[in-house]
Amino acid sequence: MKITGYRTLRTVHHWGRPVGDANGVVAGGSTEVPVLLVETDAGLTGVGLGAHAEAHRIFPAVEGHDPRAVTTLYDRMLAHTFKSGHCGSVFGTIGAFDMALWDLKAKMAGEPLWRTLGAADRFVPGYASGLDIGLDDDELVTLYTGWAERGFTGAKLKGGLDTDHDIRRLGAVAEVLSVNTRSPALMLDVNETWGRHQAVRLLARIEERIELAWIEEPVRRWDTAGNRAVGRSARTAVASGENLTGLEQFLPLLAADAVQVVQTGSVWGITHFLRTATLAHGHDLPVSPVGYEGNPVAHAAASVPNHLVTEVQDTGTPVGLTVDQVIADGGIVLGDAPGLGISVDEAALARLETAGWAEPAGPHVRPAVAGLRLVADTGRAGSPSRDGYPQRETAP
Repeated sequence: MKITGYRTLRTVHHWGRPVGDANGVVAGGSTEVPVLLVETDAGLTGVGLGAHAEAHRIFPAVEGHDPRAVTTLYDRMLAHTFKSGHCGSVFGTIGAFDMALWDLKAKMAGEPLWRTLGAADRFVPGYASGLDIGLDDDELVTLYTGWAERGFTGAKLKGGLDTDHDIRRLGAVAEVLSVNTRSPALMLDVNETWGRHQAVRLLARIEERIELAWIEEPVRRWDTAGNRAVGRSARTAVASGENLTGLEQFLPLLAADAVQVVQTGSVWGITHFLRTATLAHGHDLPVSPVGYEGNPVAHAAASVPNHLVTEVQDTGTPVGLTVDQVIADGGIVLGDAPGLGISVDEAALARLETAGWAEPAGPHVRPAVAGLRLVADTGRAGSPSRDGYPQRETAP
C-alpha cells in the first residue's frame, strides 16, 4: 500500500455554551474543526484531526510511502522541515498526518488503534473540563452536574483572573462531584495568564481554601525557573506541556524538575504523545493528554504505563463526525471500530459554514494585559477583559 494524496475538510463543533479561558472566550460556542484525509492506492483513507495549514509542504515527505511505517514517516516529516524548524503550524500539520497514518495502520490490521498500540483495556480514565470561564455560577453547576452523572470524580476549571472568583467556583464544582467521591480532584488552568511576579502569591491564596490536584500553565510555557519556583512554593503539582512542540522543548523543564504532570497537546499527534510519555516515564513522571475533538490520543493513552488521566472537554462530537467511543464511568470507553473509530460524513461537511478559534475575542489570541494585571479582572460572567488595565474592586 502507498500513500497517494490528501484532502482537507472543515467541520464545526457546536458546544452549546460559551467556551474559552483567561485569554478570551468564543461567546457563540461554535468552533472550527479541521479534518485531514490521507488517501492510499488500496482505497483506505486515514483520518487526522487538527489544523494542517502546512499540508502542501509536509505531504512530499510521505507521498508514495507505505503508511504502516508510521514512526519512520514521522521522522521524515520532521527532517523535511529541519532548516526552518518544526514548531507551530508545522508541528500541527505533522501531527494531523501522523494521526491519519496511525488510523491507516490500525485499519489495515482490522482493529482499533488501542489494540494496535498494545493496550489491554479499552477504558481511559478522564477528568471533566468544560472550557468554562465564560459561564456564570449557575451555568457552571449545571454543566458539571452533567459530568457527575457520567461518573466523573475530577474536574479542571479555567481561571486566573480573579482568585476569589476561582475559589468560589472550585468549591461549587467540588460539591457537585462529591456525589461520586468524598474528595474530588480539582485542577485550575490559568493558561499562562500569571506573571512570575504574582504566580506564587496568587496560588498560595487559592491553596488556603482549596486543595488542588494541579495548577496548569501558571506562567509561560517555556519559563523553567518560573515553573520551578511555583512548584517549590506550592503543595500542588505544576502541569504543563500542551503547547510544547518536540521533546527538545520538554527537556529543560524536566531536567530542572519544573513540571510534575507532563502534558501533551492531542493536536500534535500519536507519535509525539508516545515519545513524550516515554520521556516522562524515564523521569518517573505521569503523562496526561489535553483534550481534543473525538479524543484520538486516548487510544495511545490506554497503552502507556504512566498515563494519569485524559482531559475530556465535551460529550458531543463535531458535525458530520461519528466517533466509536462512549463517555461514561468517569472516562472514555473506546470502541472496536478499526483505526481511530472516526467516520466522516463528507456530504454533511460540504454544507457547513465554519468558524475559527482565532477570532479577536477568542482564547487563541493572547491579550496585551496577560501577565501584567495587578488587580483582579472580574469581567462579565467571568469572561476576561481584553482592553487596557482594568481597575476592579477585588484585589487578587
